[in-house]
Amino acid sequence: MQNVNRRRFLHTTTVAGATILGQSAAAADDPVRIAIIGMGGRGNQLMREFVKIPFVQVGALVDPDGNRTEEAAAWVRQNTGQRPTVSADMRSAFDDPSIQAVLVSTTNHWHALTAIWAMQAGKDVYLEKPVSYNIFEGQKVLEASRKYNRIVQGGTQRRSGGRWRRAVQLMHEGVIGDIYLSRWVFPGNRDSIGYKPVEQPPNWLNWDLWVGPAQMEPYHGNLVHYNWHWFWNFGNGELGNNGPHLADIARWAMQKELPVRVRSWGGRWGYTDQAETPNTQNVEWEYDDGRLMQAELRGLYTAEPMSWDFFGTKGHLHLFADGRCAVKLGRNKQLEPEPEPLPDEDHYRNFADAVRSRDRSKLNAEVRETVISTALCHLGNIAYRLGEELRFDPKSERFLGNDAANAMLTRKYRAPYVVPEMV
Repeated sequence: MQNVNRRRFLHTTTVAGATILGQSAAAADDPVRIAIIGMGGRGNQLMREFVKIPFVQVGALVDPDGNRTEEAAAWVRQNTGQRPTVSADMRSAFDDPSIQAVLVSTTNHWHALTAIWAMQAGKDVYLEKPVSYNIFEGQKVLEASRKYNRIVQGGTQRRSGGRWRRAVQLMHEGVIGDIYLSRWVFPGNRDSIGYKPVEQPPNWLNWDLWVGPAQMEPYHGNLVHYNWHWFWNFGNGELGNNGPHLADIARWAMQKELPVRVRSWGGRWGYTDQAETPNTQNVEWEYDDGRLMQAELRGLYTAEPMSWDFFGTKGHLHLFADGRCAVKLGRNKQLEPEPEPLPDEDHYRNFADAVRSRDRSKLNAEVRETVISTALCHLGNIAYRLGEELRFDPKSERFLGNDAANAMLTRKYRAPYVVPEMV
């Protein structure tokens, strides 16, 4: 597949010229023509956000579910007058020299390969979380972004929110002192998915393309379209689903990257169903200076909302789900006055503007940050699946003295949908 990718890459750059890879800042009125890969709930949300940007045009819609692409294309025609092409195979969009940027909102197991193929074809990428299915894939996404000099934004949109940026700014300025512990909670409130029988894939679905890099297995209705999250062949459980958003805020505030130890425990409790991943999971990441990040994911019922807590040598900061924060300092019983938030920024416009300026430093969630936050979730899942505390070397990004854990840094890929060693 690498030869095919190389041929596509050379073809695209020949057609589009040096303006794709060696692109300089575009004129203010130049359009940015996009392809959206994956037209599920998130893909449709992205579509509706990006069409609000005056200089963005929707050029292609891709999904192995033909019903989804037809419905989305009809919406684009009705609301913008644009007439995007539709396809089950993303490679048609990569071969189109008029496409400048790709929005990736596929299933988790397709995220990295989609992004890499797009970058090899000279496209910039907006990449939804988790930006990889495993740690190896995150490394390759980052390598490709640097090799091909692409603009790549992670889908961790809270980094553009004014309240979030203000709370993190306060912590970086030392409002609660030296942060030694963070804790975040995600309540999923997930019901049983029951059992679905193995059957033939429906005629509106290209099953081979849907399975893609994963190992082939029979179709059943609990995979398409959402519950694939709870099967290890395709998803990463709740920790990989919503965890990257929460881990990203905690890591951003603590100014930390990869840990040296990770522990995780939990289970799938309250019902027996077809799913494989835990519905309740705790994770603890330990850094080389002894500081800790802790996570609680609850799939069963709880009154506690999504939140973050940061504990420092001068006080405690609580972050609510909407980004508001409450600060209590020292032995004070009263909360400090709520800080004035910074202005909100449009996360999607931030990406589109960076595409035109060719300046990745302007991105609010440059892909390296999202790769690291996603890696924390992968580490937690590996520790959970092996049922033991793991030691990790952040420099080599390998586990110490644990072959079973290192084997889970990547996966066996199904040709021709292979994430390459050499991007």
